[in-house]
Amino acid sequence: MSSKHPIIAVTGSSGAGTTTFRRIFDDIFRREGITAFRVDGNSFRRYDRKRMRHFVEQSIEQDSNLSHFSPEANFLDRLEGLFREYSRSGTGLVRRYAENAELAELYEVSEGAFTPWMEVPSGTDLLFYDGMHGGCAENSWSNRKLSTSHNPVIIKRRKKMKERKIRGIDIAQWVDLLIGVVPVVNLEWIQKIHRDTHKKNHSPESVTHTIMRRMSDYITYITPQFSLTDINFQRVPLSDTSNPFELREIPGLDESIVVIRFREPQRFYFPALLRQISGSWMSRRNTMVIPGGQLDLAIKIICTPLVHELVERYQNAHKK
Repeated sequence: MSSKHPIIAVTGSSGAGTTTFRRIFDDIFRREGITAFRVDGNSFRRYDRKRMRHFVEQSIEQDSNLSHFSPEANFLDRLEGLFREYSRSGTGLVRRYAENAELAELYEVSEGAFTPWMEVPSGTDLLFYDGMHGGCAENSWSNRKLSTSHNPVIIKRRKKMKERKIRGIDIAQWVDLLIGVVPVVNLEWIQKIHRDTHKKNHSPESVTHTIMRRMSDYITYITPQFSLTDINFQRVPLSDTSNPFELREIPGLDESIVVIRFREPQRFYFPALLRQISGSWMSRRNTMVIPGGQLDLAIKIICTPLVHELVERYQNAHKK
């Protein structure tokens, strides 16, 4: 953590809803006059879209496992390197990922490809990350059994990881405010199926297969992050989602509640928060429950003072 160059990370699985938080934080930064540099977790994938498809197909044929959750498929060492360097000096190496045709045109690369690595520009107030690995830490998965593989690509990557001690990474340690976006798993699957079928033109069957194939990596590398977060936002639908692989309609926010867990509840004055967020209540001393329709407001009310605190520390550190 750094008072000079703070880092905010929003972490969640594919389909969890981190895009909503990105939009709201962008509004906070704009309203408060904060210059933030945004980092997309997808830009730290190791392989472009074409190569990743090839390696996944190999993995399936050889009854082994590779997914975007896997350390082998990501530059987690580079991501930690960026966080470490930014926290110290306000700079670091980043690149962009062309998720769609619009971004490909903007970045002047092929769709599904990356831009070259470049330096974070100087003069930013903070770094904002959203992606799947913002809270990764080696000790959160080191005691878990890793899936075996006969895929030469995965074996080679794991050998290099061991040589470079990448399994000793701790990305979470550099983050000043770590937020988890964790809808209940059935809702997360519904959201992913809906997004990938409507926006990426995948079939429901292929998306379901992807969810099932990478379940081991989800349990090993994604879930443990949410024990390290400062705040977790967990949306819980109030409609029947018993079979997410058949349901094709995402329950709306008004059909949901959101459970918000605070790691350090002593930092918050909950009576004031409850007055500002209509219909909210405390289920535990560190857990607030709000109506789903109040989510945007709750994020702003809870997080804006925290952002202010980080920026104030940054400004005070630079006055010295």
